[in-house]
Amino acid sequence: MAELLIELFSEEIPARMQDRAAADLKRLVCAGLDEAGLAYARAEAFATPRRLTLVVDGLPERQPDSRIERKGPRVGAPEKAVAGFLNSVGLARDQLETRETPKGAVYMAVIERAGRPTRAVLAEILPTALAALPWPKSMRWGSGDLRWVRPLRRILCLFDGAPAPFDYAGVEVGGEISGHRFLAPEPFEVRGFADYRERLRAAYVMLDAAERRAVIAADVARLAEAEGLSVRADPALVAENAGLVEWPVVLLGSIDPEYMALPPEVLTTAMRAHQKYFALADGTGALAPRFALVANMLAGDGGKQIVAGNERVLRARLADARFFWDQDRKRTLESRVPALDAVVFHARLGSLGDKAGRIAKLARAIAARVPGADPDQAERAGRLCKADLTTEMVGEFPELQGIMGRYYAAHDGEADAVAEAIAAHYAPQGPNDACPKAPVSVSVALADKIDTLVGFWTIGETPTGSKDPFALRRAALGVIRLIVENRLRLSLIDVFGEAFKPLSEALVEKGKLLLFDAGDLLRFFADRLKVHLREKGVRHDLISAVFAARPDDDLVRLLARVEALGQFLASDDGANLLTAYRRAANIVRIEEKRDGARHDGAPDPDLFEADEERALSNALSNIRGRAREALGREDFEAAMAALAALRAPVDAFFDRVTVNCDQPDRRENRLRLLARIRTTMDEIADFSRIEG
Repeated sequence: MAELLIELFSEEIPARMQDRAAADLKRLVCAGLDEAGLAYARAEAFATPRRLTLVVDGLPERQPDSRIERKGPRVGAPEKAVAGFLNSVGLARDQLETRETPKGAVYMAVIERAGRPTRAVLAEILPTALAALPWPKSMRWGSGDLRWVRPLRRILCLFDGAPAPFDYAGVEVGGEISGHRFLAPEPFEVRGFADYRERLRAAYVMLDAAERRAVIAADVARLAEAEGLSVRADPALVAENAGLVEWPVVLLGSIDPEYMALPPEVLTTAMRAHQKYFALADGTGALAPRFALVANMLAGDGGKQIVAGNERVLRARLADARFFWDQDRKRTLESRVPALDAVVFHARLGSLGDKAGRIAKLARAIAARVPGADPDQAERAGRLCKADLTTEMVGEFPELQGIMGRYYAAHDGEADAVAEAIAAHYAPQGPNDACPKAPVSVSVALADKIDTLVGFWTIGETPTGSKDPFALRRAALGVIRLIVENRLRLSLIDVFGEAFKPLSEALVEKGKLLLFDAGDLLRFFADRLKVHLREKGVRHDLISAVFAARPDDDLVRLLARVEALGQFLASDDGANLLTAYRRAANIVRIEEKRDGARHDGAPDPDLFEADEERALSNALSNIRGRAREALGREDFEAAMAALAALRAPVDAFFDRVTVNCDQPDRRENRLRLLARIRTTMDEIADFSRIEG
């Protein structure tokens, strides 16, 4: 068995594209091998900033021989049919066999093909796979037509230890590689993957990205600890640095003390987002005047010049940040609000100034429903929450929007609750983002997201399939988390109405009459709630069952109903009653289809013949009243307990009563009784939507 080794050597591949490109290379080449009938034992792909590598082990020297039999038309079929079959299989008539089948004699084409040398097959598979590699962005260079993420310089291709050249857009294909760009640039030959990996390491290239990540994380932690510092965990930054270097060398640098007065978020953003540095913390957890960087070079001076150069770059960037910080504080946030009128939020929804005005009104309305929230503070925070978008600091560091608003609000003397609400109004932006807890912050965060949702629903820009350009699914999940984690008793329909008022007034003034379907948006929330609860192990069908029975815009109450239903179905009574419900519903459905009529009228007690009929009818009447009373006081456990009392009379009815009897009036009456089981249970939850 032989080994295939491919290396695609290019200029620097963006870090964010490397893992996906390696996986795509493996997928495409292996798909070609499978299609060619070339079995293999294993395949593994690697990526560094300058190379994509694939090793496939256990390949045969040749394709296996193949024998294909294709059944043709019957003997005596029209000549046109036979000619078409011959054309499809590429044979002459005298090459066909005749075989007897139960339906008569037929022509049979037997095609035997000898396996080709694997080396020759690879020369066809590899160019096709490389041409299909899906880069998010690609480029052309020189005079050729080849498109690649960056200029492709050389291809290594070895099969069974020897070069296996193929033609790909004029790029050199052979058996040579080179190591680190600066530390080992001279090309050298390799014989196989083990030799390739070993000689690359000797040439200062760590092939495995996982190894580079581990080295970076360990060395940053080790150097920080030696200085009495700690590193803030940042796996994404570790991975990005691993995609920027082939031989990671971690060094520590210093931040000029004069810049430590800047907000820590400014320092960390300048270091992380712009320079890919690691922020370090002191023993108290505060930001230390040190940082860690990852170089791609072993320097003779121990990295002193590298550190000095990086400190100089960071100093210039922080000098800009300090200038922005000083300039921005010369104006209040409130004085910046009018400038939002010149920033378009959406062509049909007005400017950011319009949005800030809507958020302010909606935040006041929501604050009246949030325990502990001050409506005046909520309105104030809503009015100011977008103002920092016009500052120089946020223009330079967009990641700091909201955060800088908090600092500027505090500098202006705004209330602490207002400043915190400005900082938190974008949150939560994802499942790992902390959810605001302060009442005013919750009010403004809800107002921002609900205004966005209602606005785009009003103009018909709703998510479709996998497309969600305005991140409305994320906004809905944020609203759900804000409500559920803070246990807010809000009527979403009422809040949607409050959000729609300023929109409708503004749009009517412009001569546009728009309608808003609050029910459709509520159903969208129900779907998002299923997604939110899936990770918590809550079944989506329970949410569907509860929502279908009684659409609920109070998410806390809706979840209480779902929880009670789940506990009920987990009991023996619940499981057995679900089975009985399905049996009753199926019988009624089948008989209604057969009769062409509904059987949803009230059963006639005078037509009851068996005691089990009377007992079931009495139980249904009693249980319906008890369940409605329990639902009215939001005692959902009691409502489920009332349903549990149905089990015995339902079981007895099915054991001793024949529904489809010979007497039409009694049959009709019993079908109505079964239909009443369905309608009684469906008042609590639509049990037809429960799976399993």
